[in-house]
Amino acid sequence: MVEAIKASEPKLKPEAQIDITAPDRGNEFTVIYAVGDIHGRLDLLDEMNSLIAKDIASSGAERPVICYLGDYVDRGPHSAQVLERLSLPFADHVARIFLKGNHEDRMIKFLVDPVSHGASWMNFGGREALESYGVRPPSESEGTSWTDLRHRLDRELPQSHKNFLNNLALSFRWRDFLFVHAGVNPERSLASQTAHDLMWIREPFLSSENDWGFRIVHGHVIVDQPVFRSNRIGIDTGAYASGRLTCLVVGADEERVFEVRRD
Repeated sequence: MVEAIKASEPKLKPEAQIDITAPDRGNEFTVIYAVGDIHGRLDLLDEMNSLIAKDIASSGAERPVICYLGDYVDRGPHSAQVLERLSLPFADHVARIFLKGNHEDRMIKFLVDPVSHGASWMNFGGREALESYGVRPPSESEGTSWTDLRHRLDRELPQSHKNFLNNLALSFRWRDFLFVHAGVNPERSLASQTAHDLMWIREPFLSSENDWGFRIVHGHVIVDQPVFRSNRIGIDTGAYASGRLTCLVVGADEERVFEVRRD
């Protein structure tokens, strides 16, 4: 089975330590398709899924898995529709891993504690997410009842979306690759990373030259082109703003990228 760490409870404490050094159980897969941050771009997601399906068929990959690196919601126009697409069963029988990004983390925290997290989520892309569910976001000229807004969103969230959000994984290990949303904290051992590390970190991870024993594949930080370093690969090409969604393909003897693009 897949080696994945579940973020199964919305109230997951950010200081909780996560052991991502457990023995690898992902060797049943022969090739990994890692998809960068989607951010409400259903058009790019659908095109990417079609392109991956064609690539799997043409390459003859026998046991592929698609690993989505998180940040499905916020900023782009179709957060609800992206979650709907990803939470439904796929007819192709290809295995899929869904990682948890910091934007899903922020959305869940709003649902748990809207007063503490409402204003920051609105400035973080939450307005667009609310609109995709048909919930009018607050205007700057009116007072905001964050609790009422949370109730309105909760009424519009299908149970399938809630289940999807509550069962996202924090990491996926395959051979000598470790897939996470943001990165790892080089000031901690891999056996003592936190959920916050894996979903939110930028520095000191990005400039670190540490050899963790795994090559870290991540999104979270927008780059013009995928970044290949000896210890990490970054593939967030800013889909919501650039119209470019990137996929990294890694196999026993290959590393390659392809992208879908819409202006």
